Amino acid sequence: MHETDHGGGGRLSAWESVREAIGTGDASRVAAEVLRLDEAGRKEVARELPGHIAAARDAAHERHARRQAAAEAAEEQARQEYVRAETARGRSIDEAHESWWTWGRFQHAPGHGVDWAERDDWIESMRVAGAGTLSTAAAVATWLYRRDFTRWRWNGDTGPLLRAIASRPPEWQADLAVRLALRLRVTRGRARDDGAPLALEMLRRTGAVPPDHDPLVVAWVSTPPDLEDDPLTGHLLPRIFEAQGVGRALREDRVEPPEWARERHSWLRSLRDLADAGRVDRDQLVDGCVRRFLLGGDAADLRFFVRLHDLLAPAPSRERARDHLRLLSAAPGPVAELALRELRRAGALGGGTGGLSGEEIAEAVEALLFRAEGKLVRAGLTLLDQAARDAGGGLDHLAPALASAFLSESYEVRERAVRLAVRHAGRFSPVGAEAVREAASTLPPDLAARLSAAYGEVDSAPAEETDDFRPVPLPSFEAPAREPFPPALGDLTGTYTRVHDGIEFERWLDGFVRSPEARTAGEPLPGQTTLYGHRHWTRPEQWAEALLREAAAPGAEPPVPAPERAPAYAHHVLRVRIAEGGVETDVETDFGRLPVETRENIAAALAEQGIPLGNLGHFEEGPPIEGEILGISMMSSGNWRRPEEEPEEPRDRLPGPDSVSPPHQAMLLRCAEVHAALKAGALPPYLLATPTLTSGHIDPAELVARLEGYERAGATALPADLRQALLRLPREVDPDVAERAGRLVSEAGVMLARWLEERPEPVTRVDWSHGDVEYTHDRQPGEHHPRLHPRIRLEPAGQPLLGVLLADPPPYRPDDYGAHMDSWRLLLPSDREAVAMHLLPHLLDGWNRPGYFHRYVAGLFHQDGPAGEGLALLVAYLLADRGWYQSAERGQELFLRAVAAGCLPAAECGRQLGLVLRRTWAKLNDALSSLEECARKGAHREVWEIMTGLLPVYLPGPGERAHSAHSRALAFAAEAARRAGARGPIPEVGQIAARRATSGYVRAARALHGQLGG
Repeated sequence: MHETDHGGGGRLSAWESVREAIGTGDASRVAAEVLRLDEAGRKEVARELPGHIAAARDAAHERHARRQAAAEAAEEQARQEYVRAETARGRSIDEAHESWWTWGRFQHAPGHGVDWAERDDWIESMRVAGAGTLSTAAAVATWLYRRDFTRWRWNGDTGPLLRAIASRPPEWQADLAVRLALRLRVTRGRARDDGAPLALEMLRRTGAVPPDHDPLVVAWVSTPPDLEDDPLTGHLLPRIFEAQGVGRALREDRVEPPEWARERHSWLRSLRDLADAGRVDRDQLVDGCVRRFLLGGDAADLRFFVRLHDLLAPAPSRERARDHLRLLSAAPGPVAELALRELRRAGALGGGTGGLSGEEIAEAVEALLFRAEGKLVRAGLTLLDQAARDAGGGLDHLAPALASAFLSESYEVRERAVRLAVRHAGRFSPVGAEAVREAASTLPPDLAARLSAAYGEVDSAPAEETDDFRPVPLPSFEAPAREPFPPALGDLTGTYTRVHDGIEFERWLDGFVRSPEARTAGEPLPGQTTLYGHRHWTRPEQWAEALLREAAAPGAEPPVPAPERAPAYAHHVLRVRIAEGGVETDVETDFGRLPVETRENIAAALAEQGIPLGNLGHFEEGPPIEGEILGISMMSSGNWRRPEEEPEEPRDRLPGPDSVSPPHQAMLLRCAEVHAALKAGALPPYLLATPTLTSGHIDPAELVARLEGYERAGATALPADLRQALLRLPREVDPDVAERAGRLVSEAGVMLARWLEERPEPVTRVDWSHGDVEYTHDRQPGEHHPRLHPRIRLEPAGQPLLGVLLADPPPYRPDDYGAHMDSWRLLLPSDREAVAMHLLPHLLDGWNRPGYFHRYVAGLFHQDGPAGEGLALLVAYLLADRGWYQSAERGQELFLRAVAAGCLPAAECGRQLGLVLRRTWAKLNDALSSLEECARKGAHREVWEIMTGLLPVYLPGPGERAHSAHSRALAFAAEAARRAGARGPIPEVGQIAARRATSGYVRAARALHGQLGG
């Protein structure tokens, strides 16, 4: 038995020494141990190896777990030290933890993780041990491919395995090389092992004849080519034209790889160089490509061989003409184009000696006219005309080709075929003319009439009714009931963490103001809190906790933390993109260190260059005006410093308006005024704005009664609470209730009476910006990013809360911008269009938009108030959107719900859909598919109204070119008009229909115009 002296007097057996080497995870050490073994030692190790798999795996996993635990402990220690250092600088614990996970972890604990692949370092050691000790090549091949040895990642080093195998007899190694090659598979990914590299290297080293095995050829072409020195070239090169999977493996191969792939080796260039050097016969490579084409395959499989054929630039060859002819009918488009090009180069299509016969020419024409590709069909028509002119006698043999052209789906192809048939009518015999006339029965009436003049009356078959549309009633959707609002909460301490829900928020706030005894009842709050370490309270539950703590210990709240100091230097360059002479121009202005009067300085600097800052708010649709600011960005070096006029200690903890959405800000504003009134001892007996219905509405009579109670108690209304109550009133009020309100004498009562007499109506609109250049995670610099600008105007503006909810929402979304979105409809139950405007900043950001965003939109259908551009745009975009969370069915249901609720301005929805298709990444096909489904579910009239709004803005205007999508939109509109029984022209469509052109776009416009009675 083989023994090894490991020093210290201890001698290990063969298996013990190999097992110890395996335990280190070092495959090279295992190879060295195996190579020292004699025959008896190899047999001993081979006998023990299979039973050691589980033990080797468990040992490696335990070793990795220990290293991982040590790394995590080191990272935790670094985290604690970082948090201590940051809190010592004045940061709160929450801010320190957030900073750690944001960037501190990567700066102070880099590389503390352990590579997960280390769990598999036992595998290569075990494979090397088996390769060097198992007796037969078959046993080694089976051992190397054991399922137990599937790895997460392979390091790419076959050296230890090859060293372990090198001591075996040459015949044994050659046998193993062939067996490893036959183990390769194309369909099963082997990216995590060395199967292909090992098999190829073994074949090269042993000189064994490679087996006839397609995956081996695919593996060979998947490695960088070295065709002149590779011993496998002579065996495998001829096989690349027959082996399945080669074309797909090389489909991205280029003669000159793109910039990002310069390190790649090109098989195309290598094969061309081999042919240029005379090492391989060029004609053999060309014949191989043609042979590959005849074997078939899709475009991806044959793309490489098309490129190789073109790169070799073969001389024209009439000998290959029959093969090229066979490719015209069924080969993928690029291959058929190549075949047609080669036939033309060889003169095979021109008649004469060596060319195709008349029957073969007819076969080529018929094959081309049956193609779906317009380019090939047009080539077939040209060839048909040429064949007719070249033919010396009759043309009856071309009648089948004409029949094929008459069956084309393209009007242009059929119209051109009719012209050819009429031109050569005299050269058809009565039998041939009858064949042409019978084939013409499939033509549209106008083309059939033109053919009848030359061939006699064509029996045109009546047009089949292809539309199986049948009108059905709209589906019914149950509207949410407007139930009485639940009573105020009594358990305030047990529920304050759940006030993020809109109804629970109102119940909790109502209970807190209404019931002084409930403020301190229940379980006491925890003694430790991070609440006061936050400079701003951005969540209602934070305000609820602050209210409870103030009620339990009045005046115990510590001062608001001072803002963190930033360095006093900053260098700024403002880049403004303006419209100047119809051209977008970038202008840079260097501001250096910005003083306090930032806006005034920016305005002055821009004015010096003739750019009025006032244009920054101009986002009207249409071409930009001269000097209009289209985009603005600021690049800074150093750090921003807070304005010097900001007070050292803020008066409250309300976040700024740029931190949260306006509806969220409105909720916090009400919390803040209750908190301030509690601290001042001025809380009213109850709140005015608590809804009386679950829709968010307040019964006007109840609000009058509440204010009557305020006047009897001498209570003063809280400003935000009063205005929220006004916004929750329904739009129609009983005259008796209005009369009661008129008798109120308090300031709040007078405001209510004025509101009921003449409720102010917000004016809304949606603007799209035309030139914002964004730099986002999924875009390249300079790409245009569409941006919506919701507009809300209310006169008089600027009142507390009204100036928050009924003012322009910001067109961007900060971190907490979408919080409490399900509660927004409760804040403005009678102004759903204003709520829609607040939802719009989320619309285009599908990646970050909540997956249940459509529910918030659907919730507006059963609220009150007019519907305008905002709601129309929400429905239009979600109808066409196919984003991360948005399915076609959701958008269709939303559309049908809006129609059933009677709140969809369909024509405006269509106009917004047209703008969406022009300015976003939504696709017309997706929109039309959804509209088709909605029409079949009962909304066919509304679908037509959608198209009346869509077409005027979607169809190309002056200077724009029409494309196939415009023709599809017109064709769909014609069907929608027919289904709805619509009449009355659309001016924009009529102008297109009046053109003299005969393109498919103009014909589609004429069809729609005629359908509308134009």
